[in-house]
Amino acid sequence: MALESERNAREKEASAILAEQEKLRANLLRTISHDLRTPLTSISGNADNLLANDEAFDAETRRQIYTDIREDSEWLISLVENLLSVSRMGDGKSDIRMSAELVSDVIDEAVRRTEKNASEHKLTVKESDGILLARMDARLIVQVLINLIDNAIKYTPSGSEIEISAVEKDNEIAITVADNGHGIADEIKPRVFDMFYTGAEKIADSRRSLGLGLALCKSIVNAHGGEITVSDNKPHGAVFTFTLPKEDVEINE
Repeated sequence: MALESERNAREKEASAILAEQEKLRANLLRTISHDLRTPLTSISGNADNLLANDEAFDAETRRQIYTDIREDSEWLISLVENLLSVSRMGDGKSDIRMSAELVSDVIDEAVRRTEKNASEHKLTVKESDGILLARMDARLIVQVLINLIDNAIKYTPSGSEIEISAVEKDNEIAITVADNGHGIADEIKPRVFDMFYTGAEKIADSRRSLGLGLALCKSIVNAHGGEITVSDNKPHGAVFTFTLPKEDVEINE
């Protein structure tokens, strides 16, 4: 009877996991089909416009159309990368290659890849005291930082300040992305890392709010043995902080 009870419990747990996976897959398909339609339609429409009326457009109009196509394409590429990463993390198939990395190099790479989108914001890096080494998969942690910085850009008004910093804390490295925007309401904070949750705060380009970025950040950070949290930035704004295992700096004499 004990063996039968244990077998039934395992089957029940497996069924619950399968049901949750099916629910996630259904949500993913429904959300993608809804949220991808607008940028794809925009790209197709702009391309048709250029093909039919290219000579009628002045240089400024053509440049704006090219810019719109590029931005929509870049967002779709970023979305696909996030979707693939979320899928791999959820299936336990993500190829995490841990090594000792300079935190400053990882931050600089993320800033380099996001600063073109931050033309209306002040994006700064607060230099740390001394050399900080962390054990990580640099490719994945760069993606975490890109998602956090992009979120700060999207959800804060023009002219807002975004600061990235890193400190050593309790044998860990804590990396922070802080902004001085409107902040995040207390009732929303517990859910910001849930997949597909976008909160009540809407961005100007509402199609770009699939709600995968922060869920992916949490999955990656947890896979590194770290934690990610959100808190208030005084007097206003939001602070996202995640931790990584510290690596000792070896000095060769």
